[in-house]
Amino acid sequence: MNVIRVFVFVFVIFANNIYSQNRATQEVVAETSKLKKAVDTKNESAEADSYYNIGETFYNNGNFSKSEEYFIKSKNIYEKLNDKQNLEKVTRKLAQSQENQNKLKSAVSNYEKASNIGYSKSKKVLNANDASRLSSPMMENKAEAIQNNIDISRKENEKGDLAAGYSQMAEVNAEQKNIPKAEENFNNAYNISKENAPQQALIINQRLTDFYLENKDFDKAIKAKKSVLKEDFVKDNSQQKVEQIQELADIYIKKNDPEEAIVLLKNAYDIALSKGHTLEAQKSVKKLDSLYAISENVAASVELYRDFLGKLPNLVSKDRSLVDNKILEDTEQRIVQLEQERKLKDELIRKKNIFNYSLIVALVILSALVFFIFRTLKKVQIKNKKIALQSLRREMNPHFIFNSLNSVNQFIATNNELEANQYLTKFSKLMRGVMENSSEDLIPFQQELDLLQNYLALEKTRFTDKFDYEIVVDENLNQQNLLIPGMMVQPFLENAIWHGLRYRTQKGLLKLKFEKSNGNLKISVEDNGIGIEESKKQKTIHQKNRESRGMKNTLERIRLLNDLYKKEIVCSIKDSSNGVLVEIKYKL
Repeated sequence: MNVIRVFVFVFVIFANNIYSQNRATQEVVAETSKLKKAVDTKNESAEADSYYNIGETFYNNGNFSKSEEYFIKSKNIYEKLNDKQNLEKVTRKLAQSQENQNKLKSAVSNYEKASNIGYSKSKKVLNANDASRLSSPMMENKAEAIQNNIDISRKENEKGDLAAGYSQMAEVNAEQKNIPKAEENFNNAYNISKENAPQQALIINQRLTDFYLENKDFDKAIKAKKSVLKEDFVKDNSQQKVEQIQELADIYIKKNDPEEAIVLLKNAYDIALSKGHTLEAQKSVKKLDSLYAISENVAASVELYRDFLGKLPNLVSKDRSLVDNKILEDTEQRIVQLEQERKLKDELIRKKNIFNYSLIVALVILSALVFFIFRTLKKVQIKNKKIALQSLRREMNPHFIFNSLNSVNQFIATNNELEANQYLTKFSKLMRGVMENSSEDLIPFQQELDLLQNYLALEKTRFTDKFDYEIVVDENLNQQNLLIPGMMVQPFLENAIWHGLRYRTQKGLLKLKFEKSNGNLKISVEDNGIGIEESKKQKTIHQKNRESRGMKNTLERIRLLNDLYKKEIVCSIKDSSNGVLVEIKYKL
């Protein structure tokens, strides 16, 4: 007998350890599929919703520790998303789960948090009342908070909260030894719950029967348990039916009516065998064995265990709840795996982002460094060009001064003191203008025109019988605002006089013209001297070997001005029918 008993219980306990009891496998499996999709698509809101729904499934089936676990996961995501409506809802549910596990300190904290979120005014008051109910030591304060919640829940037609309120009020009534009121409120809670939350109704019914048993009112306890056996949600669920029959049998045992208890337990055993509920069948066998032991009916115990042992393999094989629970266990493992995969992906993304950001920062720094170097080089180049331009401009002055002093020297050598004085007066005026404009790359057109007029007047004084000159300025030119490079035209005038006109036997003509043409300033210097080729022939060997500094500097200045100011200055020198024509185009 003992060997059979030990074998049976070891086998069933082994099954019980592998497959924990659960009634919500399909709901959890379905919600896990949604959870996987949410994780794959990085939809955090849907992920939080799935965790909440899984937690609520466990909560409705009385597995409060599991519901707490999933409500916490859901709450953390809603906090991250700052979704106050759902955060308030899940925080309240978390508090209720903790309260059902007697974690009162945590429950009070979460009720207060839900109240502080305050998305819904009614829920704000409900949560504040619940926090007050759990934290207050005074029964009167508890009763007041509960009654407030009952009134709010009735007004808002919140059946779940209303049933919970009646159940809580019944507990307070029981503490106050107000049996009629406690009974009334337990029944109110039961009647509301059985329509919408059968599992909650069963918990309330069990609390009602416990209340009757505490007060030794066995008949009312039996009546309450028999009434629940008539409910459709029990009759249609064979597992629930077996459990309720077993609880009814326990009441008869406490009433000291073992015969009725044995009848009920045999009925529960038969239903469990026929419907494939291994654990429920095992519980019935264990209770029957205890009753047979009291009555010393060993033969009945042996027969019961032999029967159970013979039917056990077939019973386990068709027990759907065991399969479902295995699926549920695998599903929970899958949820853990999904969370680990998400953490791994998040870590990989984090590391990738760090690498990308580091690379971007490095590229930005490198780009900034390259830009700084390029800008510095550009500034150095511009500065060098300006220095070169200034140097060339200053080279023009000594060259021009040297030629002018030669002219003065010639006047003195010929004892022409009056003309030498007049020449020096004009020369000093010209030099003052040259010096004033020597510090700027671009000077007003009128200043340059005055300088050229002074220069030609000087050269005319020196070569009176060699040439005449005329200056033509286009009336369409805006002389007041126009800026041009200083001393750019003078070297061409000098060349025309010194290498063309002075070799003529008859008096020549030098024309200087400024005109506006297609958005350009066109400057032309035309002479009817001996021309370029004839001038080369008449040069001495020393003159041929000596390169013209003035012309070279001018062309170099034009190149630098184009680089620095993008003026697009174009210069052309060519023989004309009567001499040499120099044309300079300058973009306005």
